[in-house]
Amino acid sequence: MAPLKAVDEALAEICRAIAPLTPVKVSLGQALGHVVAEDIIAGTHHPLSDMSAMDGYGVRSCDVEAGKPLQVVGESAAGHPYRLPLEENQAVRIYTGAYVPEHCDAIILQEDVTETDGVIMPPAPVEAGRFIRKRGQDFKRDDILVPKGARMTARAMALAALGLQSQAVIQRQPHIAILSSGDELVQAGGIPRFGQLINSNAVFLGAALEQAGAQVTDLGILPDETGALQKAIPDAGAYDLIITTGGASVGKYDYIVSDLEDGAQSRLDFWKIAMRPGKPLIFGAMGETPLIGLPGNPVSVAVCSLVFLRPIIGHMMGRDDLSLIPQEAICTRDLAQNDQRQDYLRAIAENKDGVWHITPFERQDSAMLHKLSQANALLIRPAFDDAIAAGDTVTMALLPDNF
Repeated sequence: MAPLKAVDEALAEICRAIAPLTPVKVSLGQALGHVVAEDIIAGTHHPLSDMSAMDGYGVRSCDVEAGKPLQVVGESAAGHPYRLPLEENQAVRIYTGAYVPEHCDAIILQEDVTETDGVIMPPAPVEAGRFIRKRGQDFKRDDILVPKGARMTARAMALAALGLQSQAVIQRQPHIAILSSGDELVQAGGIPRFGQLINSNAVFLGAALEQAGAQVTDLGILPDETGALQKAIPDAGAYDLIITTGGASVGKYDYIVSDLEDGAQSRLDFWKIAMRPGKPLIFGAMGETPLIGLPGNPVSVAVCSLVFLRPIIGHMMGRDDLSLIPQEAICTRDLAQNDQRQDYLRAIAENKDGVWHITPFERQDSAMLHKLSQANALLIRPAFDDAIAAGDTVTMALLPDNF
């Protein structure tokens, strides 16, 4: 019997086989929430000219002395600039956001002077630059406003628009088809008969994959019969990735592996991973579209989505923020020596004075979805890990927010 493929080896092989998606150019409004695939560059300075930061009077600082009169020669408002240069001993009435005239280099606050018959009397000298927003103070032409790899937010959209950009190049969302295998399954909202159960895997994958950035199409439930996979997906090329759940083991009614092996336009690259839960994971393809087959147990589906699906979607979209982040923690329970499979134990992690402490659940059955819903972390044990005593340092990963 061939040795089980290690988790890291399997993930690397899948990512090598799946090409990153080609970026697309869209309007700024369509880019919200997506990963930017090219730097968004400023097409102008902002502000484009020196601008007043306050309401008051624009002056030449060299003219301002206590009690020295200055002649008010005009007004500058936002959208209506005073277009002549200031001459000696002149001032302009100016408002916040208005461009300052040429030679104007300071603002006297309106509350500091009183205008009488078109004349103001400054109470004291002013420093050059006072209450002036300099040209390009916010950003300059050719500055990077939104860097490649950043997620487009409402703030980033506003910044790009201010920089005269109306479009963005983004990483395309992968279109993923999900299929659930099993005569025992009933779609959510239905009433299961004796021997049946609700297809919670489709509910989970639809939400989890969309949360990771994918577009998801649920193609329904496959019957337990030979050739059902090919019949359900006559046009695999319509999708970037196909994910199945169930039918991945060696039972009499498990057909995903044989359908991939026997199909004229499909292939099986590998099957079975040295991990728990999730050992029967499949990787293959239908036509040119890669396929990942997951076990049917709901906890196995969830763990495989964390270990494989989220990083693979990140690879397709040019993102590096969808993988689990290992970190150290203190284990609070004794654990027996591990076998040849990398183990992902559902657990509760608590941060006490800056140190994480993790308590794995005593029962780790891969059908216990309720326990998974209570967990906030996975304790990760490598293959053949030595026995662990309470107080030992272990590796864990916190579950993603809203997972």
